[in-house]
Order: sequence, then C-alpha cells, then structure tokens
Amino acid sequence: MLEVAPDSPLRQAALEVERHVAEAGWDQPPRLFALVSTEQLRESHPELADQLDGDYTPVEQEQLGVDRPVEEILPTIMWPEAVDGCAVVIERVMLPPSAEADLPEDPDELAAYVAAHPDRQEVRIVAAVLRDGSGHTGVRARDGEDPPLLEGPDLVPGLVELLRASMS
Repeated sequence: MLEVAPDSPLRQAALEVERHVAEAGWDQPPRLFALVSTEQLRESHPELADQLDGDYTPVEQEQLGVDRPVEEILPTIMWPEAVDGCAVVIERVMLPPSAEADLPEDPDELAAYVAAHPDRQEVRIVAAVLRDGSGHTGVRARDGEDPPLLEGPDLVPGLVELLRASMS
C-alpha cells in the first residue's frame, strides 16, 4: 500500500470533495465522485480551463441510492480507464472501542443499541483512491462548530479497499 504525502494531489482532491459535501450540511445520502485528470479535462473541454484547479477534478456521479448500503453498491462499480481515481463520502455512527464487547449480533438489535448508546458519535467519512493503489481518508465528527478533520491513508480500511477494488 502506498502512503499519501501530506500535500499529495490525492489528498487535495479528497479535501475538495469533503468541503463540497460539507457545504450541504449533514444527513446526506452517500455521494460518489470520479477523480479525473484536470489536464485531460482541460484538453477535452477548453472552455472550462479557467474553472479547473489541482491535479484531479472530482466529478460527482449519480446518487448511489439509499435502498442498499454503500458497502454493497461499491463492489458493483467498475470505472472506465479515463477515470484516474474515485472518492466516496458517507455518514456513519461510531462507537468507542470499549462498546465492542456489548454489541448484539442481530442487525436490528445492533442498530437500536448504537442509536441509544450515550457515547455514539456521528461522523462524515471521505475516502479516495487512485489506480496506483494510493489512498487518503478523512473523518470529521458532527460535534461542535468546526470539528477537525482527522486524516490518514487508511483510517477506514474496509471502505478504502472497496474503492480500490472498483478501480481494478
């Protein structure tokens, strides 16, 4: 696995996606983006050249839908060669590791348990990958006025692996 440098083009694209989604607030469905070479877009659409910035331009895709979990949808997606990478943004409820011992196995009971847990935390996750396998992840809690974005190449490894699989 390749680690992403702090100022990498992939990181910048992931941050752009996160800022874009954050503008619409919370309680959103999953959102999927293709990451396309900005240079390639400038060549094919010169009229947009002044509006494009960075190495990769995020292009939002059709809504993923809310009838199935994003973890079931991502394995069905295959990107054309013109797409250099992809990013997804999802909202989840997380529990501290100390709550793991008491998690019920039944999915309905689990959902109720998580919803009622006093230490639950709502988060927005952005995960992005490129065809070379590099990845970047950001997690922002819903708490507070301007909570920090925690970042790293593999903060949510399962989600990153699903995106990597869609790029192969």
